Amino acid sequence: MLNDTGSQRAPLPFPDRPVLFFGGKGGVGKTTMAAVAALDMASRGRRTLLVSTDPAHSTGDVLQARLGDRPRQVAEGCWAMEVDPEREADRYIEAVKSRVESAAPPRLLGEVYRQIDIARVSPGAVESALFDRFTRILEDEGEAYDRIVFDTAPTGQTLRLLSLPELMTTWIGGLIKRRRKVGALSQMWKNVAGSEAADLDNDALLGALEERRDRFQEARRILTDPRRTAFVFVVIPERLPIWETEKAVEALSKHDVPVGAIVVNLVLPERDGGAGVDPLFAARRERQAAYLARISQSLGDWPVLRVDLQDADPVGVDALRRVPVFDTAEEVVR
Repeated sequence: MLNDTGSQRAPLPFPDRPVLFFGGKGGVGKTTMAAVAALDMASRGRRTLLVSTDPAHSTGDVLQARLGDRPRQVAEGCWAMEVDPEREADRYIEAVKSRVESAAPPRLLGEVYRQIDIARVSPGAVESALFDRFTRILEDEGEAYDRIVFDTAPTGQTLRLLSLPELMTTWIGGLIKRRRKVGALSQMWKNVAGSEAADLDNDALLGALEERRDRFQEARRILTDPRRTAFVFVVIPERLPIWETEKAVEALSKHDVPVGAIVVNLVLPERDGGAGVDPLFAARRERQAAYLARISQSLGDWPVLRVDLQDADPVGVDALRRVPVFDTAEEVVR
């Protein structure tokens, strides 16, 4: 599906796209905001899937639901799942070994397997496997849901993940060229020897490489299409989260991934300025005002949404549905 359907109530001001990513520095509340957005979309008639790719797996805790790596319904119109990056890496390696087994000479399999096992613990292996699962979710679940919301890992890992389509497409393209060259040489020598030529059209390894290249290219088209995808950064009014978000927005722009909004979480609410105001509260609010001004200046090219500090942790579907999200631009107009 991944398309527009009729709405049931006035939406919260999150970007309304078929694919929505929530990211940010650890501890800023991105899991909570992703859950709030997914439940809001579901309440408006969008069949929604919330996917956690964060190794911390706090989505189930926030929703108060036991989640696994297959979708489970958590509310009317809303399903959720948690993808384990380490398990995905193990599955991916086993799949690679299975493909190589049919393509490599038996005498070389032991060394080939050893090299694959080394690759499993190398930098980028988990991100590569996770992105492979991400592309399959878009492919397999995209027809079943109107909206897919991703609760991603902390910023650094997410940026590495979203940069993979460009890197992997180029790398896989090189592997395909080499595989075709080796296949062509094999055909030539078999023709010279008078034996049956290899059939490149039925080359399992080549077919797997080409299928993966095509999926990565389609994933990149989705990621860079502002009509289909938006990345929402969650930040709190503190120096380090703001600095990290500024750098992350700049990095995403280099990969043409559209940013949809900035959510400023844990904002201290307004209070009467009388004598009863706690001095510490007043000082923290003054400091937050300075950081909010910086957010408006450095990140104001995108919609800036505000979520006030709640009097209790929003845990469970009912509590998450009550979380208010304000569009600061509309507040200025009012």
